[in-house]
Amino acid sequence: MTETIRTADLCDAHPDTMRVFLPGLQSFGGVALFHGPCVTLRTVDDNSVVKDCLGEPGEGRVLVVDNAGSLRRALVGGNLAELGARNGWAGLIVNGAIRDRHELAGIEIGILALASVSMKTDKRGIGTLGVPVSVRGVTVDPGDWIYADLDGVVSAPHQVHDTHS
Repeated sequence: MTETIRTADLCDAHPDTMRVFLPGLQSFGGVALFHGPCVTLRTVDDNSVVKDCLGEPGEGRVLVVDNAGSLRRALVGGNLAELGARNGWAGLIVNGAIRDRHELAGIEIGILALASVSMKTDKRGIGTLGVPVSVRGVTVDPGDWIYADLDGVVSAPHQVHDTHS
């Protein structure tokens, strides 16, 4: 069972550390509260590298994907969400679109995105891992900690929650 960590409590306890994402991300996955260190990816309407990442052991990490806010193509659908859940990813944050929202709601992984769209992506192998990305007004660096709940998303350059509470 995932430890309950509230973003509001983190902001109260660490106001100078927390970076608050602007509202606009919607929850599509079967898990509404998730957290973990992040892996960052920048791409353009291509989910090839997303699939590669989710095929690796997630170890409780969060994949943060910057698709420049594009809503033309869905970067994550039911198959990729299932792959990520099976491989131990805590969640996905997509600065772009997803699809198969009816399937995503039943998959045990946190998924936040701007919207859903039916069109799948191209498969051109485009994507850069491990670079700073920008999502909802926040620059996220590889290894930053992401915390998401029903109030929103915050990030910090290091783990800020007490693992013994």
